[in-house]
Parts: sequence; structure tokens; C-alpha cells
Amino acid sequence: MTFTVQPDTRIAALQAATAPTSWDVLIIGGGASGLGAAVEAASRGYKTLLLEAHDYAKGTSSRSTKLVHGGVRYLAQGNVPLVREALHERGLLKHNAPHLVHDLGFIVASYTWWSQPFYGIGLKVYDALAGKLNLQPSRLISRDAALDRIPTLKREGLKGGVLYFDGQFDDSRLAITLLRTIEDLGGVALNYASVTGLLKEDGKVSGATWRDEESGKSYTAKAKVVINATGVYVDQVRQFDNPQAKPMLSLSQGVHLVVDKKFLPKSSAIMVPRTDDGRVLFAVPWHDHAVIGTTDTPVPTASLEPRALEEEIAFILHTAGQYMDPAPQREDVQSVYAGLRPLVKAAEGTDTKALSRDHVIRISESGLLTLTGGKWTTYRRMGEDTINRAARLGGLPERLTLTPVLHLHGWSSTTETQARADHWRVYGSDAERVQAQDGADIKIHPDLPYSEAEVRWAARYEQARTVEDVLARRLRALLLNARASIEAAPRVAAILAEELVKDKTWETAQVAEYTELAQGYLLH
Repeated sequence: MTFTVQPDTRIAALQAATAPTSWDVLIIGGGASGLGAAVEAASRGYKTLLLEAHDYAKGTSSRSTKLVHGGVRYLAQGNVPLVREALHERGLLKHNAPHLVHDLGFIVASYTWWSQPFYGIGLKVYDALAGKLNLQPSRLISRDAALDRIPTLKREGLKGGVLYFDGQFDDSRLAITLLRTIEDLGGVALNYASVTGLLKEDGKVSGATWRDEESGKSYTAKAKVVINATGVYVDQVRQFDNPQAKPMLSLSQGVHLVVDKKFLPKSSAIMVPRTDDGRVLFAVPWHDHAVIGTTDTPVPTASLEPRALEEEIAFILHTAGQYMDPAPQREDVQSVYAGLRPLVKAAEGTDTKALSRDHVIRISESGLLTLTGGKWTTYRRMGEDTINRAARLGGLPERLTLTPVLHLHGWSSTTETQARADHWRVYGSDAERVQAQDGADIKIHPDLPYSEAEVRWAARYEQARTVEDVLARRLRALLLNARASIEAAPRVAAILAEELVKDKTWETAQVAEYTELAQGYLLH
């Protein structure tokens, strides 16, 4: 069979990004914040360019707890406006991306006489704040009902529980869906495009200089407004604008452990409302595995590949062992991942657990608009607020938001979505086209659900450029089973080399780079 080179969507994006033109909106950063702002801008008809230095959702936006939620613990902190906004956005996201978001039942297990009524009342308030967009009503359940939903709950002393509902999603797949949505709307997004400086005219920011990391060539992009949406790196971009700009972020690290489905064999999750350090801990079923987390550890500097600390791993295993039987052990961990939270600085001595997760928009004297904070659940609202400000700042024609009812790329009815196997579901209406690619019936590894067709699709239509792009974010192999993903890397590299027309040297280097990276997701 003769192999035919397929279209490469990144080449088209590069051509569009380097065309001699002036943009209405230039967005720096391809995580939840930047992608949400770009969808908002493009949907209003503004000429939109997004530049991402690495890959979409490479940072925090692929390392979440995989929940679309109001934030039960923010309710406990008394931040009712944030919870109400997030619950509203949760409902919108479920309607606009049913292929990526579904309801998930959570059990708050009761081991004391007072905890069931106490948390039961709090979760009724949570329901009420969601209003018409509430998923399902919370309710008290018996000991037997709790064990029926989660057979691995520790039985000794269990009196019953509270069942409530939140949303679950696949974070980096939502990022790729937003990329495709930007393209559908006529916007341009490009990964491996590093912004190296800002352009100014009469003291005002008027664009940016950037480098295509694949060719090494440098370019300029002129824009009426520039948005800094680089997550934990916003201070670096702010210093392009003003070298004396004071840092606005306090960074916090969250760690998650991924274990076999046997620890959560059914489709309900565990929510621990108060751990020994005063946080909330979740154990959630996800892609036929269980994800347990998270921690909240202050860190001094940002890193592209943050690593879990031994004490964080021990804390999660210890806390899980208080509620799960059998308790997960170190040898059960198939992958461990860490993400950084961009929390806006508070007064000296404030614990990062107490810092607000609200998003913040700041505009510098020269007109650089910075968006930071927030979380995946509220990405759409963050984008709406940002583009409202950007339109005024850049003198753009005033236009109303369309995103509350905008179906994201791949939207298909809930009935169609539920009929698909889990790993095909994330493609929505594209699923049949993905399955039509070569290798749909050939798995990349016996212990992973993914097929060779998905690797080809990622290269052809989702701007995947490296083995890491595919195994970490287009597919979730790195997070589900790091060891199996290392074993799958040579075949994935070979497919990518075909698709991207690369030589054997590139292929070998890709396998080596990915293996080194993935080793950091294993517990040794």
C-alpha cells in the first residue's frame, strides 16, 4: 500500500499567522485562559491570533483533577459568588460540550453522627446555587447504598453518606476542542510559537515578536490589543512590558496519583471534605482508572514539568487509606502528575489554601491586558470578561457574547455521545472520521485503549508535533499508565515520522525525549 502524505493543519496555521496582516486580538498562551479568550474573540468576529510557546494545555491545563465543578470547599470558605458563577458555567459547559462533560456522583462518607446532616445541608445550598442548571439533587443515603455505589469504602464505622453531583471532563481534550473551535470560527492558533518581546508605538503595546520553534525563524504580529494569558508565566510576559513589574502570582502545586479501576470499580467518586491539612481530597473514576488528589504546596518558581514531592505522595496515600479498603499503595500507582496553580498574591503569610481562585484582569499603563487565576470550569466566563475589556481597550466594535450557547467543535447529542466507548467519546461528531483513519483496529499498546488511527488524526487535524503531544495530551496515555506509554512511544514516533515527513534520527530522538520525560511520572 502506498502511503499518502495527509494535510498538516499546523502548516496552514503557520502560513496564516505569518501573512502580512494586522490582528484585532493577539493572545499569548494556549491553556484554558488563552483558548477561552480566543474562542470568545473569534466568535465575535474579531480577527484573532493565538500563539503558544509549547503545546496547547502543556502546563496546568492538562494536569487538573478532571472536574467541572462549583468548588464545594469555596462554599465552606464563604465565597458564594465564585461558587454560583462556577455552577452556572458548569451547566453551560455540559450543554455546549456533552461529548466531553458528564455528570458524576460523589459520596461524602459519614463516620460520625453529625457529619451526614452537616454536609447534607451544605450540599443542598450547593444545589440551590446552581438554580435551573443543577445536575441532579443531592440526598442522604444509607450505609448499604453508599457501599453499593463504592464497594471499596472503608466499612468500619461507616454510618451512611451524602450523595451529590458535579461534572467530570477531560481537560486537555477540551483544550484541543477549543483549538478546533477557534479554527471553525476563522481564528488562527499556533503552537510552538514563542513570544520573545512586545512591540510598542508611542508607549503603547501594539503587537509582539515571536519565533517559530520548528524553523527558528522570527516574525512580528501587529494587533490592536495584546492579551497575556500565560498562566503561571504571566509575570515573565509582564516584564517584557515593564522590567520593573512586581510579581503578581503566588504559585501552588497540586499532585494527583492514578491507580487501577479496582480501587473505584463503579462509576461514583469519593469526596473527602476535610483532610488533615484542611483541604478537600477527591478519588474519581476517569478513563477506566481512578485519579486521587490533590495537594496544595507552595512552590517558589514555575516549571514546565513540576514533580511531586515525596511528602505529597505520602499524604495522598495516607488520606486515601483512611477511606478506601483496600488502600492504594505506592506499587499500585500507575502515574503521578503535578500541576501549578497561578494564585494572585495576597498579604504576607497567607496560606495558599486560603487564596481566592477568582480570575483577575489587569491592564498595564502601556495597555498590556493580563488575565490570570481562575480555573477550567470558568474558562468561558474568563474569556467573556477578558474580551469585553479588550474590545474597549482596543477600540473594537462592541459585540455581544455568543459563547453561552455556542456548541463547541464535535458537539453531538447526549444520546449519541453516550453510545460511544469512552476513549472515542471525546471526539464527539468527529469519532467516525477518526475511526476511518488507517489503523483504527490496531492498538498502540495492549494496556491502553488507544489506536494508531488516533495518532494519525492528532498529527493531521490537531497540530500534534511530538510523541509527547500525542501520548500526554491528544491521548491520555501518560497519565493513565506511564510505563505502557513509554513502551508505546516507538510505534507512535514511527507513525508521526510518516505523517510529518521526518527522518529516522528525529524518530529516535523523539523516543528518547519522551522516555526521559515519562520516567518522571513513575514512582521508582
